[in-house]
Amino acid sequence: MISNGATSTTTTAAASSSSNTAAQSLGLKNFFKTPEGRYKLLHDKTHPSSLLPYALAKSITQITLAHLKDQPVQATANLPALQPSSTYSVASSGVKYVTSKFLGSSGNGSRMLGFVGGNGTGSKANGGASKSAHVGALSNGGTATIGSNTSDGKGTYLIFNVGDTLYITELNSEEKDPIKSISFGNSNPICHAFDSKAKDGHDLLIGLNSGDVYSVSLRLQLQDVGKKLVGAHHYNKDGTLNNSRCTSVAWIPERDGAFVAAHADGNLYVYEKSKDGPGDSTFPVIKDQTQFSVAHARSSKSNPIARWHICQGPINAIAFSADGRYLATVGRDGYLRVFDLLNEQLICGGKSYYSALLCCAWSSDGKYILTGGEDDLVQVWSMEDRKVVAWGEGHNSWVSGVAFDPFWSPQTSEDESENAVYRFGSVGQDTQLLLWDLAMDELVVPLRRPPGGSPTYSRTQSSHWDSVVPVGTLQPAPSTKDVPKLAPLVAHRVHSEPLSGLIFSQESILTASRDGHVKIWMRPGCSDSQVSSSDNCTPVKPAGSGFR
Repeated sequence: MISNGATSTTTTAAASSSSNTAAQSLGLKNFFKTPEGRYKLLHDKTHPSSLLPYALAKSITQITLAHLKDQPVQATANLPALQPSSTYSVASSGVKYVTSKFLGSSGNGSRMLGFVGGNGTGSKANGGASKSAHVGALSNGGTATIGSNTSDGKGTYLIFNVGDTLYITELNSEEKDPIKSISFGNSNPICHAFDSKAKDGHDLLIGLNSGDVYSVSLRLQLQDVGKKLVGAHHYNKDGTLNNSRCTSVAWIPERDGAFVAAHADGNLYVYEKSKDGPGDSTFPVIKDQTQFSVAHARSSKSNPIARWHICQGPINAIAFSADGRYLATVGRDGYLRVFDLLNEQLICGGKSYYSALLCCAWSSDGKYILTGGEDDLVQVWSMEDRKVVAWGEGHNSWVSGVAFDPFWSPQTSEDESENAVYRFGSVGQDTQLLLWDLAMDELVVPLRRPPGGSPTYSRTQSSHWDSVVPVGTLQPAPSTKDVPKLAPLVAHRVHSEPLSGLIFSQESILTASRDGHVKIWMRPGCSDSQVSSSDNCTPVKPAGSGFR
């Protein structure tokens, strides 16, 4: 938070007032109501309007939260040193503040929000990892240094992509403009993921529409006063192994240094960032594009170590269960697929009601999976039943983002263990955020009309609900009469443009529109000072039952 006197206060207040006026003119409110209280708009973030990328329409904004903890000097021993840039210019007051924070108050440092070339010049055969050439010489035993910088860069950061640029901003700063931008020139960043448990400093993955994938240290990017991606490891360089768009990247939980990258041709690759060998990473030709298959690298030194052919057509999103055991994928063909990662086996899956699925997310206990897509529905899948157990109806257009809220809990009750209630959210191209409550014991199975029966419905349950699907089965889309329906608890228009991302944090809900505008909604029970100082807050619980 900036406190540079009257000038900064006036500037921030004016910007906030302007933003609120614009929102009101579009019929947008700066709060929405839930049974537990009001969610208030705390901050909004965007790219600098003067630097709007020409390739805006070529990528859709996704958001990632990254929390950098205290890190001892020894933890950075294997990271390259950074050399201070000889020239840089002032871009905004937010940049001045963050530069002084990282580089000290010598008055010499300012960060330029420029278009930065992020492609490394190192080479690696057949898509293996190569180290970027944008790295300074090692010094002080390999410890990362920048002149007189002594900051460890800890805090929570928001990462989002717009056009050909990746932006980084402090989550709890009142500054709207980012503090760092990295442009990839001829390619666009499409997806990204952060690993807070990374042991070697490389904690951020970036996937491009050229198929290239980078792993970098977020801390180094923040500390660097230059204009380029620093200390990067480059995978699938120039699309050597796969030149189709990288649609999603994810770290594998509980497997340090392992990650996957999904592509628009239906293939998914498993990497280990520690491998830097020149092994042969070619894979055999896929004989049947419609069938799931796994191929392993021929050499133990190869990277990637395996190729999974998931489906025919693009993989739109992937998500791991919290324990890293299961991987969920959704694709253009409209199927959710759930795999056992260790055994490389298809467990279950099924078809959307209509057309493509665009997003998926796990509950924190691994029992349920959310999917959303072009049928305007939010589907709830049960791992125990291996099928759809509820449909959420409320969006008026494609569902582009779904997520469970792991920080929300209903009012406690004696039978809480038997009556679990889940809160989840969804965002769509209808510009709306919807919140839902799911209580499994209150789901009503649709009634069926027996052939030749009376006009009243029978209470005979459908075969869809009664049977458990065998392992490895991909189901067709169920009938609308066979699946219980959910109505949203809250439906609120939060942006003027179609939405593309949703994240729940302990203090807030984050929503993103596809044009690069992110809003932070403060939970009931969290004060402005608590959120701004990153202190934990205790969200207010609803007065009654969690299910509405």
